[in-house]
Amino acid sequence: MSGTDQSRPWLTYPAPAIVLVEPQMGENIGTTARAMANFGLSDLRLVAPRDGWPNPRAKAAASGADSVLESAQVFPDLRAAIADLGFVVAATARSHTQAKPVLGPEAAAKAITAKIAGGAKAGVVFGRERNGLESDEVGLADAIVTYPVNPAFASLNLAQAVLLMAYEVSKLAPAGALPHEPLHPPEPAPREQLHAFFDRLEFELERVEFFRPPEKRPVMSVNLRNIILRMAPTRQDVQTLSGVIDALVSGRKGPAAGGVLNADEAVSLRSLVAAEATVGVTAPVRGLARLVRRNPTEAERAVWTNLVNDRRLAGRGYKRRVPIGPHIVDFVSFPEKTVLELDDGTEEPAVAARRRAWLVERGYRVVLLPEAGLTAEALADRLVAMLAPVPSDAG
Repeated sequence: MSGTDQSRPWLTYPAPAIVLVEPQMGENIGTTARAMANFGLSDLRLVAPRDGWPNPRAKAAASGADSVLESAQVFPDLRAAIADLGFVVAATARSHTQAKPVLGPEAAAKAITAKIAGGAKAGVVFGRERNGLESDEVGLADAIVTYPVNPAFASLNLAQAVLLMAYEVSKLAPAGALPHEPLHPPEPAPREQLHAFFDRLEFELERVEFFRPPEKRPVMSVNLRNIILRMAPTRQDVQTLSGVIDALVSGRKGPAAGGVLNADEAVSLRSLVAAEATVGVTAPVRGLARLVRRNPTEAERAVWTNLVNDRRLAGRGYKRRVPIGPHIVDFVSFPEKTVLELDDGTEEPAVAARRRAWLVERGYRVVLLPEAGLTAEALADRLVAMLAPVPSDAG
């Protein structure tokens, strides 16, 4: 059954007996045993079960809680069933004129736990499915437990009633921790770490003029700090948030991760950089290369994906949008001295010719890939064929 792990130890703690008076159906006994097993209760006592005992229907309904059924005791009457108990609670939804404490399930669980802690045995008595406990049976108990259910529909299934009581008792058990509760709770962020984080956050927000108008900065700063502090962040939380700030400040990374321009703007930037190269602007070439690399065109992105992901190309050392002298090439493999250029037909032919001649003079092989008709389906095979290494002369 889902959630059942026979390799783990059974939860054991001093717990009350569950007494069922004249249960009418084996299925209800089985589901009661299952409810008991869920919360580590094992002492099941049956008073004159209607269909006798053992009952195969009970075993089927228990869904694996066989140990509870196998250890169940059968008694001829309620007096015999509770003879060894020092504290008894009767579960009933009926009003009674008997002068007994009437408790909710939480208060009843506390009373039971206190009695057991004092050395007494305790039990909870449940009545028949059809009409519950008789007055004289309630009279044998020390207290009454009743549930705060809808008064217009107060009848509970027998196993449901047992489950609620077993749950309240288990909450007070010494071993009552949640099964997946971490053994070592995360460490709260120390104030020193928080102060450093706030200082960094405010510094970066100041750089992008977040605090506007300036006179509102003190209030905005306090609000930001309160937002974070309400989260009660752990040390790991603050480390993660600091990483988020680093990523936002540094911008997108990676050869083709993308930047801040859309596809059309990226194409325009590419043309602008090529035009700048015609007038001999060489000083900012590395900065321009980074800017272009962060803003690939769709065609560049498609080619780069194949260059880094296709096994036939991935080990060939290709880089994207890096400077070679005064020129920023589309793709280059320095180990193979091969430059791959995308040709969209918009570049000035004389400019392209000068760049390619400059590269060839320095030993680079220049391969042109027309963007017209470029499709993703055949791109990988096309690149493999175009970029095949040129064999060296045998002589």
